[in-house]
Amino acid sequence: MEETTENTHGCGDISGPGEDRCSDNDFGPSKLGTRQYWEDAYQKELETFKDIGDVGEIWFGEGSMSRILRWMERANIPENTAILDIGTGNGALLVELAKSGYSNLMGIDYSPASVELAKNVLQAEDLTDVTVKEVDFLNSQGELKGFDVCIDKGTFDAVSLNPDNTNQVKQLYVEALKDALKDQGHFAITSCNWTKEQLLDRFSDGFEFVQELPTPSFQFGGKKGNSVTALIFKRVH
Repeated sequence: MEETTENTHGCGDISGPGEDRCSDNDFGPSKLGTRQYWEDAYQKELETFKDIGDVGEIWFGEGSMSRILRWMERANIPENTAILDIGTGNGALLVELAKSGYSNLMGIDYSPASVELAKNVLQAEDLTDVTVKEVDFLNSQGELKGFDVCIDKGTFDAVSLNPDNTNQVKQLYVEALKDALKDQGHFAITSCNWTKEQLLDRFSDGFEFVQELPTPSFQFGGKKGNSVTALIFKRVH
């Protein structure tokens, strides 16, 4: 069954019903694209977790994680598959992947507070075999290689809002993704800022579109649309 609601926490700019989101430059830079914003945000969530055990908000809501897990099950992704969670945040997706039986997991984030929070959350769940590292994906310099699956829930949205060299940042992301994924490896992206058409264009070089995952839809003024886009790509050389 398709979800009817979804938490789009953190989205920098969601176009309204019927608006054209086909331009790659239709919203400007934001503090959501800065490292300091996320370090401050995750520092607060870390302190809250240590105080009361609350992991904080789940990016796009629990439905977004369930959608990815359902795709992985349908695609028969082996449990020992090397999986990279790009921009792991509080590590909630890593927890769900581990509980679903996936054993070769790594989460990365450029925020030290995020990394500490994710490690604390995993430890609280007694999931000690999951790797979490402080890594800037855009400047990983070959550190990230050999992954069968890369997952992004909102990280590309955030880096796209970087106030400095926005176009260069987006291209750096694509190149880093190419380096991280094995040939024929899969990339699952969930976005609230980019349409299917925009993502197809952005990841046209080195990737093959596989499928679109169903996301909640809305209807306004006789027009139907989606506030979230979820796509699967395959790495091709």
